[in-house]
Amino acid sequence: MESYSFYGYLTASIAYFLLLPLSFVGIKKNPLAIQFIIAIGFSLLWAGFAAYTLQSTDLFISEILPLETLRNAAWFFLLGTLLSRQQFNCNYTLVLKSRVAYVVILLTVFVLVLEVFADFRYFIQQFIGQDPRLVAHAIFSIIGLILVEQAYRNAGVEQRWVIKFSCLSLGALFITDFIVYSKSLLFVKLDDTLWNSRGFINVLIIPLLAVSIRRFQTDAARINFSRKLVFHTAVLFSIGLYLILMSFTGFYIRNYGGSWGKLAQLIFIFLAILLLSIAFISGKVKALAKVYFSKHFFHLRYDYRDEWIKLCKSLAMLDSLSELSGFIIKTMAELVDSSGGGLWLKNEQGDFYLTEENNLGFQSLQLINANQSLVQFLIAKRWVIDFIELINDPEVYDEVDLSQWCSKEKNVWLIIPLFRQNEMEAFVVLTQARAIRRLNWEDHDLLKTAGMQLANALALSRASEALAKSRQFEAYNRFSAYLVHDLKNLVAQISLIVRNAEGHKHNPEFIDDSIATLENVVNKIDHLLGQLKKGVKNNGDRVIINLADIVSDVAILQAGNRPVLQLAVSQDNICILGEKEKITAILGHLVQNAQDATDDKGLVRLELSRDEQQAIIKIIDNGSGMDNKFIAERLFKPFDTTKGNAGMGIGVYEARDYILKHSGQITVDSTPDEGSIFTIKLPLVNGLLDA
Repeated sequence: MESYSFYGYLTASIAYFLLLPLSFVGIKKNPLAIQFIIAIGFSLLWAGFAAYTLQSTDLFISEILPLETLRNAAWFFLLGTLLSRQQFNCNYTLVLKSRVAYVVILLTVFVLVLEVFADFRYFIQQFIGQDPRLVAHAIFSIIGLILVEQAYRNAGVEQRWVIKFSCLSLGALFITDFIVYSKSLLFVKLDDTLWNSRGFINVLIIPLLAVSIRRFQTDAARINFSRKLVFHTAVLFSIGLYLILMSFTGFYIRNYGGSWGKLAQLIFIFLAILLLSIAFISGKVKALAKVYFSKHFFHLRYDYRDEWIKLCKSLAMLDSLSELSGFIIKTMAELVDSSGGGLWLKNEQGDFYLTEENNLGFQSLQLINANQSLVQFLIAKRWVIDFIELINDPEVYDEVDLSQWCSKEKNVWLIIPLFRQNEMEAFVVLTQARAIRRLNWEDHDLLKTAGMQLANALALSRASEALAKSRQFEAYNRFSAYLVHDLKNLVAQISLIVRNAEGHKHNPEFIDDSIATLENVVNKIDHLLGQLKKGVKNNGDRVIINLADIVSDVAILQAGNRPVLQLAVSQDNICILGEKEKITAILGHLVQNAQDATDDKGLVRLELSRDEQQAIIKIIDNGSGMDNKFIAERLFKPFDTTKGNAGMGIGVYEARDYILKHSGQITVDSTPDEGSIFTIKLPLVNGLLDA
């Protein structure tokens, strides 16, 4: 066991020696650099002196204790400074002034005196009946655990990421000490087994301390160590740790294996060597180790926040899908310094078509079917296909046929899928970089992250275009509905002439009214044809019109319907800006609705008046009326009618739409079985000019 203990403390001293230079990195930027250096330095002296003592015949184990006391004090100093910075944002000056610090300092000095001066220690030991050094170091372990707990408890969420490995390592250190000295107090002697194990326990916590030191150091203070150097050093360290563990296992088998010990030893040695060989030659193990060390011990190659902000700003400046396609190729190419590429977008059938290329350099497939192995592989794996990796490790891509991309003339380097949620919206093909290099995990992460953002932009652009098309169809559908509605009313007027022609064809007045009606129909059809040629309704050609003339025309148009329309015009000159044909049609629709809702002997009245700013039109009837629910929910709803197949349900909707667009108002007062009053207010020409 002496050799076991010696090698444990020797390994710990070597590990602390290797850790010490790391604590000097970024010494000006690391707020706890001095404290780490002091603590690691005393830990190095303690472990080294312990190893030397175990090999020396002139020294005793108890002579290590003064250095252990100094080591504990150094770690207390580190934890106290950390607490001071958390609570008061200051360095060790306040720590040294606190009462708790005075107590710990006095206790440390007192214990050092006990450990250095044997006579004084024997006097105290006879007085308390126990070795005071065991009591003191048990108290030190408790103090250390309290400081660790307080440091972690008082840390913020972000700061815990920095200090958690320090707290874990020092917590393990002080827990081990507490177990050692509390058990030693119980049996009134130092526990050799636990004592001898502390060397290797210190070795195990040193990697945690190394990670914590690196996290305390700011970016400006970090040194870019060779990744290969760190990787190979870590591999050698891991192999050494593995061999030590196997040695312990072999030691156990040798002493406790019984009659089959030799056979067990042979089998164990064979399995240990086989396991080490498999791990050593495994490409996956090496790749995972490289990624782990790159993520946790080195600068990231990219500032992802800056890359994200830059990408979002560039996307905000784009206007169309055609611009976005070129932008995607350019962005992906610039991220890895590629010379060019192409973008394949998914169509409605799920296939991918070449929508844009930029210096692609070869004639590629214009359409790639969804059932091809390339598309299926990208959807299933979500990988960035790297053709350099394909050359070096072809079995990775056994599931996909890349033969059509692999020719030397095509010079393809990467195929990058763009995913939005679980759907692949597109993929980008990039040609070889200007300076050929292999991608690492950071490049892949950046490409995938940028790809997700660009896929979202693609989906948003497509949705915007679909919405624009939908609005165009909506405009044409609305125009068609208005057109059909107007034609239906014109047909109704002609039908009225046809029905009455047999009985009144010899009546000159009927002939005159019919000719006037037909002339009005022709004018309206000409107006509708003019709108149809333009493709949209012309609401901009407004002129000054006299509503008194409009009301008279409405009365003529509705003269054949019952009950007869009554007119009440307060003035002959009430002028507004509008379209004569449109306002005539709107008032005609409302009057027609009033006549349809009223008995032939009832009342339908059209009133025209004005105030200082507005023309006021009222259509009054004493017909069937409407309740408030019908007015609120159905009256102005398009394509909702109470006339069955005889109506389309857009007359009132069209009237309100036109009036509101021309800064007017329309209100309805109605009572079931009593009648309705539609009130329309439109700004006068003078009011518009004054405004």
